[in-house]
Amino acid sequence: MRLFAIGDLHLHFQSELKAPGQMTGKRWQDHERIFRKNCETLMRPDDTLLLAGDHSWGRNLSECERDLAYIMALPGKKVLLRGNHDMFWDAKKTEKLNQQFAGKLFFLQNNYYPFDDYALVGTKGFTFEGPFYLNSSRQVVDWDREAAEHAEKIVDRELIRLRQSFEAAKADGFKRFIMFLHYPPTNILERDSAFTRMAEEYGAEQVIYAHCHGEARFHDSIMGTYNGVRYSLVSGDFRNWMPMTVLEDI
Repeated sequence: MRLFAIGDLHLHFQSELKAPGQMTGKRWQDHERIFRKNCETLMRPDDTLLLAGDHSWGRNLSECERDLAYIMALPGKKVLLRGNHDMFWDAKKTEKLNQQFAGKLFFLQNNYYPFDDYALVGTKGFTFEGPFYLNSSRQVVDWDREAAEHAEKIVDRELIRLRQSFEAAKADGFKRFIMFLHYPPTNILERDSAFTRMAEEYGAEQVIYAHCHGEARFHDSIMGTYNGVRYSLVSGDFRNWMPMTVLEDI
């Protein structure tokens, strides 16, 4: 039994919406087939795959039917985290989605997913992404203060949701955690954040995130070990559509 993770599939079997550059970027060409083949080669039926957001461009469930069917047909158990483009997923209706897709998909939001003696916890997260103002040397000299204040409000909301996830797992006796975010835990100006501090507070062993796709964005946030926590980016194009092994055989 192993745990894998990847994010940003951006499926659009029914929707006309597409990620910018998705159809022309080399790493995105035929990515659905490549990813499915990688999963079928790598994963066993008793494995679990955590999908870290931006699953589908569908605006509602009816526009996501084929995208979700594609995910359900992948090997192993599937856990879905909400991304910023997942318009079909109203955070207030997560319980309803878990009822509707019981035994097929698990939607991770204000809850947790048990994996052996680990609790998988997570939320969409958020981080301020600009606008940043640069000087002639491409150094950040200022940023949009109003946009940054608005971002702080969203971060506060996401922190509440993440704490609910941790506390639900703790109440059921879990002491080992792996934390998932869609957005990176820090922006390009931060060395740490409220999300990294919460990971440390609860003793999360790993923090896994997505959202940073396109080569210019791959190094926007933390990768590697920081204050005892291992941070990993799992955006699909960064991973060349190969899921990352989070936990080996348990």
